[in-house]
Amino acid sequence: MKYLITSESVSEGHPDKMCDQISDAILDACLAQDPDSRVACETMATTWTVIVSWEITTKANVNYTDIVRKTVNDIGYNETEACYSWDDIWVHLLINTQSPDIAQWVNTGWAWDQWIMFGYATNETDNFLPLSISLAHKLIRKLEEVRKSKTLDYLLPDAKAQVTIEFENHIPKRIDTIVVSNQHRERVTLEELKEWIIREVIKPVVWDLLDDNTILHINPTGRFVIGWPKWDCGLTGRKIIVDTYGWLWRHWGWAFSWKDPSKVDRSGAYIARYLAKNIVASWVCDKCELQLWYAIWVVKPVSIHINTFDTEKVEIEKIIKAIADNFDLSSDGIINMLDLKKPIYKKTATWGHFGRDDVSWEKTDKKEIFENLL
Repeated sequence: MKYLITSESVSEGHPDKMCDQISDAILDACLAQDPDSRVACETMATTWTVIVSWEITTKANVNYTDIVRKTVNDIGYNETEACYSWDDIWVHLLINTQSPDIAQWVNTGWAWDQWIMFGYATNETDNFLPLSISLAHKLIRKLEEVRKSKTLDYLLPDAKAQVTIEFENHIPKRIDTIVVSNQHRERVTLEELKEWIIREVIKPVVWDLLDDNTILHINPTGRFVIGWPKWDCGLTGRKIIVDTYGWLWRHWGWAFSWKDPSKVDRSGAYIARYLAKNIVASWVCDKCELQLWYAIWVVKPVSIHINTFDTEKVEIEKIIKAIADNFDLSSDGIINMLDLKKPIYKKTATWGHFGRDDVSWEKTDKKEIFENLL
């Protein structure tokens, strides 16, 4: 049986991702001075305007406008051709503090709302992500690299990549289609753009999965000079499938970027990925989707559910018991286990929150717990 699976990734200059980075940059600035900061910070970007609205309770002294402008500048929106510039935007701040009714429970480590969080891992890649989303992120990283190094100096910040993998009997065999769209300067022709992106980006990243039948679409509209922050509206949290596992695997639906780790819809997703990855790394199964259900005012998950897609080598009940016996899945337990009160979040707002090598929830240091079940 053959079938196709597609995933996309977007660059740091995509308007939604720019908003994620601004929100998480503000979170990091607060945590750097006050690790107990409570931050719920949402961002919207449109033509020459950035609006930041939040509930923040912190002892930190932060210049939020400077953070917005620096983030936009670091992305590369700092010249006329980019159609958006850090020094010309209007920054509007709408500020409040966390409700004391919520704070009284959050400060005790109890879940202050209900959440159903998912984590997923598969052994089809070295980083335990689905191949399609892993390759899409790698293409975007490479586009960012050649843009910032000026190897392709006509590229501008806004970009997307999409990868379609052909599977046969549930095993990835080849790349069926790649789509790359990258904002560019007026002076480059479409033919030049295609030639250089194939040579400098696509082939170095995925050459071993290409064949004569692979379809390549490079800037299929033919022109992408005007970047989307000028003509579109970016919003925090609109790329949650890019942030997680691609379109095929489940996600709760709430965004990560803009929330401090006391919000279980962020920290709970991280611990679910951590558990799923350690389970698959232990070889007790080939795939693992793990669900944690949190109820309001209940300290630990009400239920833990695991789906291995019939790849388990031990009883699923034993895996769940090993989790319950060895991991503190309360809000405080997760924060302490993964050391989540540090200013580590802005970097996660690009190229996915998972499959990275620079965050605690991607470690496989607990796989022995599950190996002992074999």
